[in-house]
Amino acid sequence: MKQELHESTERLGKAPLGKLILRLSLPGMVAMITMTLYNLVDAFWVAKLGHEAIAALTVVMPVQIFTLAVGLGSGIGIGSLTSRRFGEGNIETTNHIAGQIFGLAAIFGTLSILVYTLFTQPLLTLGGATPDIMDYATKFLVIIAFGSPFFLFQGLSNELLRASGDALRPMIFSITAAVTNIILDPLLIFGIGPFPEMGIGGAALATVISQFVGAFLAFSYIIILRKSAYKIRLSYLKPDFSILRNVYSVGFPTMLTVISESMTFIILNNVLSGFGSVALAAGGLAMRVIDLAYMPVFGAAEGLLPIIGYNFGARLFRRLWRSVRITSIGLSGILGILSIFGIIFSPQITGIFTTEVELIEQGATAIRIFLFSVVIFGPANMFITTFMGIGKGKDVFFLSMVRQAVLIASLLILPRILALNGAWLSMPVADLAGFFIGGFWVLREYKRQMKSMKVNPVYESL
Repeated sequence: MKQELHESTERLGKAPLGKLILRLSLPGMVAMITMTLYNLVDAFWVAKLGHEAIAALTVVMPVQIFTLAVGLGSGIGIGSLTSRRFGEGNIETTNHIAGQIFGLAAIFGTLSILVYTLFTQPLLTLGGATPDIMDYATKFLVIIAFGSPFFLFQGLSNELLRASGDALRPMIFSITAAVTNIILDPLLIFGIGPFPEMGIGGAALATVISQFVGAFLAFSYIIILRKSAYKIRLSYLKPDFSILRNVYSVGFPTMLTVISESMTFIILNNVLSGFGSVALAAGGLAMRVIDLAYMPVFGAAEGLLPIIGYNFGARLFRRLWRSVRITSIGLSGILGILSIFGIIFSPQITGIFTTEVELIEQGATAIRIFLFSVVIFGPANMFITTFMGIGKGKDVFFLSMVRQAVLIASLLILPRILALNGAWLSMPVADLAGFFIGGFWVLREYKRQMKSMKVNPVYESL
């Protein structure tokens, strides 16, 4: 096992970059695309209940993103710490770190249930809910809250497995959970066969059941079957604050970044709600469709991150920057093709989900405008991933916050000038700002590293 992990790590500095990037990125891409397809299928069935139901999903999204922020921040911190301890050969500490995920999932999951069920209507009002969608949104949020512990445990478990060099199992667990959701959605929404007709509550219950399935698979693999690289004892489940402090020294900036995205979505929803529930529904549909284009970006980031980290540590700077360049160019090509397709067929895409003419028109316009900047979203995200890989958390936080700040400013200004189209244009404006500022930051870092190579000729790279 140790030899296998050693060879797996060694290839980060020696294997052909194109094949290596694909090998590390594809499992994450497949899992994320599957999850996005689940969201689209979810929207497809919920849309049959009317645009109010889609709008309800849209105003619940900031709350879901907040839960995602906690999971992502905790998961990245856990994954970073365990991978470093694996590299040091400190297996006992690694297992102790792994045991912390149980307490984290239980504590944050329970807090989520309490907050989302006790403060349902204030949260939804903050998220931009209009009176005609409040009942839909309330029913969905109250039910989905009870899936929070399962959602968090699955996310933390997946990060643990990736940190041990296993990218396949997280993909399988995520796909299985998503397929479960896809199957249950129509059965529980419309009451097919022996299942009760629950409407939008059925969509929420399907999500909770699928989250339980994903969490159970991860738990079985790690604890019951004991097939992972971790051997967790009961004593390791006790919260260890020295470990948690190290976890969140890395994970907290990511958590803040994603929380800021939740705040941005709240502002977006409130702007859209000023144009009515159809605009809210159109924004929700457009964002779910655009997510499908974003997934290759996030999958590529998962593959690029360990390559950057390894080659930075080994001072293989030319190889590091070649990996960033190859990934960015490849993503731009993929996203360019997806953008052209989406812009041409946006009315037909929106028409898959609804027959309401106004919703189709507004949704198609939103998709077209959003897609104008997708081609540069990939490179901009790789710029941020570069700073993650070299351990510059402050730069990651700064670049992420710049994009959010520009997006918020655009949302507050452009709709006053261009009405609803101004809200849609805010996203491309923020992406452009992120691309150019991130590009400048990366170019500055590149020059710094090249200069260090000249000063220290021993830092030769492939």
